[in-house]
Amino acid sequence: DHYQVVYTGWKNRQSMYGCVLHMSIKNSKIWIHHDGTEIGFANEIVKLGVPKTDIVLAFQEPFVRQYTEFAVN
Repeated sequence: DHYQVVYTGWKNRQSMYGCVLHMSIKNSKIWIHHDGTEIGFANEIVKLGVPKTDIVLAFQEPFVRQYTEFAVN
């Protein structure tokens, strides 16, 4: 499964479009590919009860992921 949250609209007569959040679910884990939120999507879903071992910070390279509290893959 693959999910994105985007914004779209107009500002000062110019079209605006951008990705706020991009994630997917692979092998029963939540892979966060892009997190443009101020609060941090991973931290929010941890507060809701999702274990950190079920969250992959895919925007980090695999080598760096091993030093986080979240899943590597």
